[in-house]
Amino acid sequence: MEREEVFDEDYLYFDDRLIDDETSDAEAELVWELLGLTPGSEVLDLACGHGRIANRLASRGARVTGLDATPAFLELARADAAARGVEVEYVEGDMRELPWSERFDAVLSWFTSFGYFEDDESRRVLAEAYDSLRPGGELLIENNNVAALMRGFVPAHVNERDGNFMLDRFSIDLPRGTHPHDPDHRARRADAQLLLRRAALLAG
Repeated sequence: MEREEVFDEDYLYFDDRLIDDETSDAEAELVWELLGLTPGSEVLDLACGHGRIANRLASRGARVTGLDATPAFLELARADAAARGVEVEYVEGDMRELPWSERFDAVLSWFTSFGYFEDDESRRVLAEAYDSLRPGGELLIENNNVAALMRGFVPAHVNERDGNFMLDRFSIDLPRGTHPHDPDHRARRADAQLLLRRAALLAG
């Protein structure tokens, strides 16, 4: 299944109850605190989606850039930024090829947006994020916890909203550390801690 078939209007339609305003406000507050942001901080939101975190950080005074590969999400993000009266630079692009060098005080990857690639490409994402950070900058990644996933694992889940239904099918390949989602869409659960350690060693 292609990315455009996964991250589309149906994705937002069925999942927006997980990311309502109250949840998004709380997560933006958490990001602000964890990264120690202040007004004027330069922040890159990798895989920013429809801007729910990026626009809230901008409302607090951060100077935010959001990158995403889905044009429809970026249009929603720009519209929300305009409605909030904030300025955010939204860029369509690939997190494996970032156009910035030593620009940001912080880079964040939120809502399990890290780990969709094979390990080599995931290392590349980390290296690109590192290169985009100023010396002393910080990278914040939010991801699933494999132990929690295993405790609540189900092979299929039906999501219903207003009489419409979406069927999600899941399987876990523990030796490879993969978490396939739907028959053809595999969300790879890379070992983020190991990758980060290796990326730090490579960065020297």
